[in-house]
Amino acid sequence: MAATDSYKTIKSVSEGIYKEKGSKFIAFAYPVFQKEEIKAIIEKTRKAHHNAKHHCFAYILGSKGDTWRVNDDGEPSGTGGRPILGQIRSLNLTNTLIVVSRYFGGTLLGVSGLSNAYKSAAMSALDNVEITDHIIQEFYEIEFPYSAMNDVMMVIKEENITQSKQSFDLECRIMLNFRSSAKESILGRLSRITGLNYRFISSG
Repeated sequence: MAATDSYKTIKSVSEGIYKEKGSKFIAFAYPVFQKEEIKAIIEKTRKAHHNAKHHCFAYILGSKGDTWRVNDDGEPSGTGGRPILGQIRSLNLTNTLIVVSRYFGGTLLGVSGLSNAYKSAAMSALDNVEITDHIIQEFYEIEFPYSAMNDVMMVIKEENITQSKQSFDLECRIMLNFRSSAKESILGRLSRITGLNYRFISSG
């Protein structure tokens, strides 16, 4: 994925279905942010569809889409997770999980048939999603003397910075967040204010 301060992901959970020769493939697309929540979602899907023979899945995580995994859950290698992953990548999405539960209809589909079925099921779920651009934010805490207040407020206003958790006394503290792409400019201006110190909190 291109280096940028935004990425595409899905806004909410969606569902799709694909049928082939008696087998039914039910796909669920989820917005996700941590590996821990992915495990819980997969287990919940297994319990909700305990009669399904397979639960194949794929996910991509991270603002750059550099963390991913596929799982065929007993299907022939490469026929479940990879086709699902391909559909996530086709829309340039990240922080997205798709689980496809297969109810076996009694007829073997073969390698190409399975791959197409899982791909089509995943596509069906993604056809129903709303895709959103998530702006990557940087969060910093700044500390400065009260005498520097006007200079700080000028930077905040001119750079359109969001502020929160303000504490004004002899020493002032403000939590700031702004687009990642603006970091160099903003921190450069803040660092030139006498007595001001900043501390990185997080990004996301």
